[in-house]
Amino acid sequence: MGLLRRIRRAGRLAEPPLQRSEGPGEFAGSVQIRHVDAGSCNGCEVEIASAFGPVYDAERYGARLVASPRHADVLLVTGPVTRNMEVALRRTYEAVPEPRRVIALGDCARDCGVFAGAYGVAGSVSDVLPVDVEVRGCPPPPEAIIEALRGMTGR
Repeated sequence: MGLLRRIRRAGRLAEPPLQRSEGPGEFAGSVQIRHVDAGSCNGCEVEIASAFGPVYDAERYGARLVASPRHADVLLVTGPVTRNMEVALRRTYEAVPEPRRVIALGDCARDCGVFAGAYGVAGSVSDVLPVDVEVRGCPPPPEAIIEALRGMTGR
C-alpha cells in the first residue's frame, strides 16, 4: 500500500520540454525514423533500444521507428560507413521522401571513431550523406538520443 500512495502523491512525471529559440521542430508533433546500421559495433543499437524502451519511451515525444525508408522522415545512422554499406545507405537516403533529415548517431558515425583509417571503412556519414544532426558519444546515452529526437519533433 505504501507504494501506491507514493505513486499517487508523485503524479505523472516527465522531462520538461526543451527550450528552443527557433520554435517547434520541422516535423512538429511526430517523426518517423528509419534506423540504418552502416557498420557499427552495435553499442549504439543497444542505446537506441533503451531510448525506445519503457524507461525513456521516445514514442511519447512523437518519435517512432518504421521498417521502410518510404515511410520515414529521418534516417538514424549508426557506425562508420563501410565500403559494403555505402551504396545501400545512399539508396536508402534516396528512398526517404522530402523533407528528409539525417542523424549521425555516435562518434563512429560522426568521424569514424575507433574505426578511422580501417581498410573496410569508406568514411563517416557526412562523407556520404548530408548530415543535419550529430549526436556525440561512444555510445551516446539514451538521454542524448531523446534530446536529438525532441529537437526534430519540437515536443
